[in-house]
Amino acid sequence: MSAQQGGVTAETLTSISTPDKVETSLGTLEFDDGAPSDATATLLYDNLDFMHGVEAFINSFPGASLAAMRRGFLAIGVEDNDVLAFPELMDSESLFLTANCDTLYFISFLDLTNGPMVVELPALGPPTGILGGVDDMWFGWVTDMGLPGRDRGAGGRYLIVGPGYDGPLPDDGYFVSHCRTTRAWWFARAFKVDNDPAPALEVIRNGLKIYPYQPGGVGSPVATYLSGAGPFGPATEPAPTRFVDAVHKSFSTIPPVDGSYWGLINEVVQAEPVEAGNPEILGLLASVGIVKGQPFAPDARMRKILSDAVKVGNATARTLALDPREREGWAFYPDSAWFTMMWEGYEFLTPPPLITPNGVEQSASDGARKHNARIAFFYAYTGVTPAMCMRLTGIGSQYIFATRDSRGDYLDGARSYRITLPPDIPESRFWSVMAYDRQTRSMLQTDQAMPDLGSQSGTVETNPDGSTDIYFGPTAPEGKESNWLQTNPDKGWFPILRLYNPLQSYFDKTWRPSEIEPI
Repeated sequence: MSAQQGGVTAETLTSISTPDKVETSLGTLEFDDGAPSDATATLLYDNLDFMHGVEAFINSFPGASLAAMRRGFLAIGVEDNDVLAFPELMDSESLFLTANCDTLYFISFLDLTNGPMVVELPALGPPTGILGGVDDMWFGWVTDMGLPGRDRGAGGRYLIVGPGYDGPLPDDGYFVSHCRTTRAWWFARAFKVDNDPAPALEVIRNGLKIYPYQPGGVGSPVATYLSGAGPFGPATEPAPTRFVDAVHKSFSTIPPVDGSYWGLINEVVQAEPVEAGNPEILGLLASVGIVKGQPFAPDARMRKILSDAVKVGNATARTLALDPREREGWAFYPDSAWFTMMWEGYEFLTPPPLITPNGVEQSASDGARKHNARIAFFYAYTGVTPAMCMRLTGIGSQYIFATRDSRGDYLDGARSYRITLPPDIPESRFWSVMAYDRQTRSMLQTDQAMPDLGSQSGTVETNPDGSTDIYFGPTAPEGKESNWLQTNPDKGWFPILRLYNPLQSYFDKTWRPSEIEPI
């Protein structure tokens, strides 16, 4: 029988007591009757601050990503409410997380501090169209626009309302959405017609407008004013929207991964309402000294810890994004290097619904936030919208990635490879394969300004059986120049296979690309 002490056994007391010395990976931890020695307390607090620093880095990265993008825009003269435009297709000159050179980009940061802003979208239906959306400055989804949005390609006025606004809103005539942050990121892609971007470009240049909302104007009948329910505003023509061309401009939108990261994320915390942020992430940032309304002034000890935390956090995020473990469950096909984390769940909580012959079937949620999926996604990719993960045929876009070849080796810019795409590639808009730099997660920079091949290239040749071979390497295989993407012998790289308006054979996986085969 065990000795009893007030109903508690000696074994229980032993199991909950702290030994005088504890051997750990941190070193020897010494205690005196349960109280830590001064050296142990110092070591453990250093470790606690380091752990919080790593978690703060990898979990606040979405906010830093948009802050870095805005900083890059400002560096080339694109102010808030301007539109950064690529009147030609984007190339590899600028650094954007996994942007593409298949579509026309139009991007803006909306300043909501002085009131709601209107994004007036022109009608642009088939055979082209606009795929767009709005996210807040923590990368929270606000609304979709264009083909997946409320206008469904017919165009319309989108009214984006910022936090704290309590003024009048229109009775009708607008698609109204509320944003939690004082700025919003608006992005849109327009599609080519017969491989020509000019038709979409002309419509957007002539029809896209961004301007402040005028209370009591369009959308508010005079009767509302006469009843005393709102102001009277004239139906004025807004000032012209300023477009800033970014083609062939060299600038970066990538967050830093050194000590300057903390200053960047501190800017986000100071600029946005506390209600806009995730309390857990704001708590992690507060634990390392970044608090709304307070100066961020780490001492020498904390600067060293935060410098180390960025290094480990960056290495961790990079590993999740480029080398996911089998246990993550992101492999798209059995025993395949092709993977995606997007189906973990929109915003990484509930997976997107299944589309079945009997209609929409909601996916079960286990209630757990998928932290690893969030880290892996935001480290390499941007843009949160259901259109990027929905399982609905003929709408939106789908993406799969690979960082290793069929032998399990990382893709080497000095070697040559081949991917075979079977016949009937499952897209009803276009498909493409693009090469990206493993370091910058941006388009791979080589003599090919646009590292992209696909159905819109106009040059890709198919095999007699309808399949398509895509080649990668420093030099083109003889006779395969039209199907070749150049790699840099000094750079690691990875491809993304894009399917716009995907078809059912993608979702049920009856269509499957080959693994990446070394040649």
